[in-house]
Parts: sequence; C-alpha cells; structure tokens
Amino acid sequence: MALSRLIAATVLTLWAGLASAQADDWQRYVVAETGAAVDVPKDIFSEGAGKPEAGFGARFLTADRRANLTVQSTRNDANDTPEAFLAKKNPPPGAVYRRITATYFVVSSFRNGLIWYDRCNFAGRLVTCVLINYPAAEKKRWDAVVTRISNSLSKG
Repeated sequence: MALSRLIAATVLTLWAGLASAQADDWQRYVVAETGAAVDVPKDIFSEGAGKPEAGFGARFLTADRRANLTVQSTRNDANDTPEAFLAKKNPPPGAVYRRITATYFVVSSFRNGLIWYDRCNFAGRLVTCVLINYPAAEKKRWDAVVTRISNSLSKG
C-alpha cells in the first residue's frame, strides 16, 4: 500500500514538472512593424514584459519568471551576413551549439544555470530573432518548445 502511494506521488510530481514546459495554447505573435512572426506558447510565456532593448517586437516571461522569450526585429543597415552579424554581437566563447547558414544563425550555450538560445533569420536588411533563456536543469522538458518556437520564426 505504501509503495503504491509512493509510486502515485512520484508520477504526479513528474507529471507536474513535465507540464511546466509543455504547451497547449500556441498563438502566432506578429511584429507589427515588420510582419515577422513566431509561434509563442501563451500558457508558458504568459506574462508580457515590454519591448526589446532595440528594434521592434516584444518580451515575454513565464509566470514564475524563470524563463523569458524575446522576439525582435532589427535593421541590418550594414547588410551583414549572418556570420558577420553574429561576430559583431560578440557572443560568449564556448557555445555548445552553433549553426550558421546564408539566411540564419543559431547559437546556444549555458550561463548562470540557464540555457540561452538565439536564432536570427535574415531577409534583406532586416534581422528577426528569438532569444530564449530557460533553466538548464529542465533542458529535456524545454526541447520541443524551443524547437517549435525556432522553426516557426518567419522573416518579415
């Protein structure tokens, strides 16, 4: 009897933890000024957090403030390639994942107990990015969410 209660409690705890990074309510966020768009899990990133530091877009937070998402469109007046644009941003050394193509880049690593993930798509002189920070200890729970956000990002 005690074993079955322990198993039930463990299953409920695991289920609650998994639910924290699962999304059922996805909405398309469109950057009004550029037309760029991305799928945002509104049941995860449920809190608005204002505008990005530069350019156009929006910032979102989880209710517990442990993770955040920034959707940002900025001008690329220098007409930098993805590789040159990334180099100018001076990302921290030791990226765990880095992919650069002719039309986008993705870079990710660990910092202060968080995974930071940046993807930027290039269209003419416009760069649209998603920047996601989430607890590194919950990586497996976030993988599908981050993948959908990243893959849904459209240029402006």
